Amino acid sequence: MPLKTVIYCGVCSFPPEYCEFTGKIKRCRAWLHETHPELFQKLYGDLDVEEAAAKLAGSSIGEEREEKLEKDLRKLQAKQESREQRELAKKLSSKVVIKREARTKRKCMIAISGLEVFEIDMKKLAKTFASKFATGCSVSKNAEKKEEIVVQGDVAEEVEAYIHSLLEDKGLKDVKVEVVDAKKKKKPTTTPAPAA
Repeated sequence: MPLKTVIYCGVCSFPPEYCEFTGKIKRCRAWLHETHPELFQKLYGDLDVEEAAAKLAGSSIGEEREEKLEKDLRKLQAKQESREQRELAKKLSSKVVIKREARTKRKCMIAISGLEVFEIDMKKLAKTFASKFATGCSVSKNAEKKEEIVVQGDVAEEVEAYIHSLLEDKGLKDVKVEVVDAKKKKKPTTTPAPAA
């Protein structure tokens, strides 16, 4: 079975059969007439480029509408680019905090917060930590009502290395990852008042 070659329009990048849906039909037909006259003949019959332009000028999609559509498309693309720039700046300005907290004399836990900005699924990451470090791990809300991952055990260095590699995979090398060692406050010992 011979391979079929598909021709794509040099103006809108669609196959010529679909050029009418792009809003650039006038330029698409002119391109097709210049580069592939046999396909132009097959699709549009005996229409000449000038006749096609005259028909198009009389149709609902005129030159003005085409220009307006292109202008709107450029505006939409500019908005999208600026939104992506803002999101990237927000991601780069935020930081991930890994807090080590002592639970009892020898046991401790790690609380990881600040990952919600990077569109990371916290539950999947908690499962990954639980299987990777063979320890208990869960997702909970912290005092600021934001999600954080709580890992049992002293694995702060391993967690930090894993988060660095995870952020580098997303193309975010300059994100700060801060490790904080939160000591548990000891209760003050009460001494009896000296007897007078």
